[in-house]
Amino acid sequence: MTDQRLRGAIAVLALAGLAVAAYLTWVHYADVKPICTGISDCERVQTSSYAKLAGVPVAVIGLGGYAAILGSLLLRGELGRVAVAFLAFVGLGFSGYLTWAELFQIEAICQWCVASALVMTVIAGLATARVVRGAGPASPA
Repeated sequence: MTDQRLRGAIAVLALAGLAVAAYLTWVHYADVKPICTGISDCERVQTSSYAKLAGVPVAVIGLGGYAAILGSLLLRGELGRVAVAFLAFVGLGFSGYLTWAELFQIEAICQWCVASALVMTVIAGLATARVVRGAGPASPA
C-alpha cells in the first residue's frame, strides 16, 4: 500500500472518528440521551465522572485529537509520518484509559466509545505502517 493510500485511509478513519466525537459533543451540550443499543449503556458512561477531564468533556478532546490527526496528514515526509503516529498513539493511550474506566470503574460500555477506540486503533496501525515504510530506502513522501 502506498503512502498516499495509507494517508487516505487514515483521513477517512479520522473523519469517522471526528463524526463520533462531534455526535457525543452534541449529546453533551444539548443535554440529550445518546442513541444507544440495548447491549450498551451510553447514558451511564456519558454522565459518569470519567466523561470529563479537567472539566472538559472527553468528546471535545476527541474532536481535537481527530482534527489534529487530519491536520498532521497535510505535513509531508518523515515529520508528517511521525506526527500522525505520535498523535494516533496518544489517542490510542487515551482510548485505552477510557476503555479501562468503562470496564472497571463505570461498569458500563458505550458503543460510541468502543467505535472511537477501534477507529483510533486502526489509525495507529496504519500510522505505524507509514513510519515503517517511510524508513525504507525507496519510500515516497
